[in-house]
Amino acid sequence: MQFSAPDALERARRIKLMIFDVDGVLTDGRLWYTSDGRELKSFHSFDGHGMKMLASSGVRCAILSGRKSPAVAARAREIGIGLVRQGVARKREEFAKMIKRLRLEPSAAGYMGDDLVDVPVLRRCGFACSPREAPEQVRQCAHYICSAPAGGGAVRELCEFIMRAQGTLERQLREYDA
Repeated sequence: MQFSAPDALERARRIKLMIFDVDGVLTDGRLWYTSDGRELKSFHSFDGHGMKMLASSGVRCAILSGRKSPAVAARAREIGIGLVRQGVARKREEFAKMIKRLRLEPSAAGYMGDDLVDVPVLRRCGFACSPREAPEQVRQCAHYICSAPAGGGAVRELCEFIMRAQGTLERQLREYDA
């Protein structure tokens, strides 16, 4: 189920910062624990590469998560995402801090979230996005709903949508021409 609001392309054109939630966006939302209580996360390589291409195209990427996990920090380092905020209970306030620190208007920031805790940011950012699995209350806030599953290409799909809107996707794809 892909959905684009009538003004989704225009909103995507203005994005200078794209912020991603983790559980249910960069992962499929399931929480895995070992028998000794350590948490495991699974990330899709498509999504990480999409974020790398988006950053290379000039859109800064960030992670904003309510939970804290060493796996998220490791994945962010691996794909070159330096702006990572974990263990954030009040995402709306952290979103305001992020855009103020980067001297951006809310309209220049996008956010992809999947659950009710993300709604305050989705309502304030310039480009609100969600995976298809998000509850109805979340999808109602979205300017773009991905057709690919959370943790399985949804982030890559969104990154390519933004690059297409900004006219940078073809340049990024040419990097791989042999």
